[in-house]
Amino acid sequence: MTTREFPPGFLWGAAAAAYQIEGAVDADGRTPSIWDTFVTVPGAILHGDNADQACQHYERMPQDVALMKQLGLPAYRFSVAWPRIRPDGGPVNRRGLDFYDRLTDELLAAGITPWLTLYHWDLPQALEDAGGWTNRDTAHRFLDYAMTVHDALGDRVHAWTTHNEPWCAAFMGYTNGGHAPGRQEGVAGVVAAHHLLLAHGLFVDEVRRRGGTAENGGSVGITLNLTVADPFDPTRAADVEAARRLDGFHNRVFLDPLFRGRYADDLAADTEGMLFEGRRWQEFVHDGDLELIGAPIDFLGVNFYHGDVPAALPFDVEPDQLLGSRIEHAPRPRQSPYPGGGFVFPRTGLPTTARDWEIDPGALTRLLVRVKEEYTALPVFITENGAMADDVVEDGAVHDDGRRDYIEQHLHAVLDAIDKGVDVAGYFVWSFMDNFEWSYGHAHRFGLVHVDFDTQTRTPKDSARWFSKLSAQNRLPVV
Repeated sequence: MTTREFPPGFLWGAAAAAYQIEGAVDADGRTPSIWDTFVTVPGAILHGDNADQACQHYERMPQDVALMKQLGLPAYRFSVAWPRIRPDGGPVNRRGLDFYDRLTDELLAAGITPWLTLYHWDLPQALEDAGGWTNRDTAHRFLDYAMTVHDALGDRVHAWTTHNEPWCAAFMGYTNGGHAPGRQEGVAGVVAAHHLLLAHGLFVDEVRRRGGTAENGGSVGITLNLTVADPFDPTRAADVEAARRLDGFHNRVFLDPLFRGRYADDLAADTEGMLFEGRRWQEFVHDGDLELIGAPIDFLGVNFYHGDVPAALPFDVEPDQLLGSRIEHAPRPRQSPYPGGGFVFPRTGLPTTARDWEIDPGALTRLLVRVKEEYTALPVFITENGAMADDVVEDGAVHDDGRRDYIEQHLHAVLDAIDKGVDVAGYFVWSFMDNFEWSYGHAHRFGLVHVDFDTQTRTPKDSARWFSKLSAQNRLPVV
């Protein structure tokens, strides 16, 4: 059988996030996060389906790590819960920190590389009450928290990701309101994005100040959920403009300051006349901020599930009325969470996952090549990629061929990018096990391992065993 080889040392793993799996939301001194609040507000989309229990990973962590070892998982990407470490953004809570100390030791004892994410959206509610990510002080409180974790685990954890998908935290949290904290305050999303980037820069600066480098175990990066924005109608100027806008608010708002030390001029033009608390968002950018944000990092994490097809359509018109015969039987368009946004349509003619996300592996190759050619030749890790499916356990097994096919297609896309000179150094499946999926609750399953949320029984799916063999062989069959 013909195979395609991954580079020597390619890192294989699976990912998870603290709030989505841990449960135990009030155990050992943990205080509420913005997600604890968001999912319990009457009328919220998730009201009655919260993460109080999730996967009970906080209690079952040793067994979960043993299962990772059984499956031969080389690396595990996890996040740390800020409300456990510095409850309410205040003093250090040793009981919460001890959990991650034990987790790290369990992983290392099992031969699994720990890959740590400091912020996967669970901001302490007390800090949100003081303004959240629209308050500059939150970036400094992040540094306090992050260095607490680094001081405790830095002797054993050698890969540090500051933020996971700051796009979601900023724009879904403060402009669109679809994620916690659920605010719909227009250009506040750009202010939040800047403060998230500032927090990242403060951490990088402090790690470097203490002598941390990639060579001595202080490898630092950030994970962005980048997209490919193709205009719905490339011959229609308004749709081309919508694609430029989406690329600016989704990709370049982070890539430009991180790798060019500045915000693009069109971001200012797109937000002309928009104010937050009576001020333009640029007034929240202080002297020296961009130097901190643009300091060199060691790797870039990229999360990818699908591309986007933006269209310039008025908000006061029903999207279904505008489809007409152009897209028959297509999933409903998604509304863009940007000031003056428009709609994002499914890419036509492509299959979709059970979440109605279009499957377009070629877009991942295009994205990775673009990042290398326009921004950075740093090592890139695919820190999330995976597919939702309607999984069921039948006779003790879960047959999820669709998930395996999705992952396999995207791994070929990764190899295509490597062939084009992109330094892709690793791949993490989302996710290790079924969990609480943010705006969708427990109904949406992405895991390699099935979780029965009533009994907490774990059942490795067919995809888990396939991925285990694939990671051990470090090569992919060519069908």
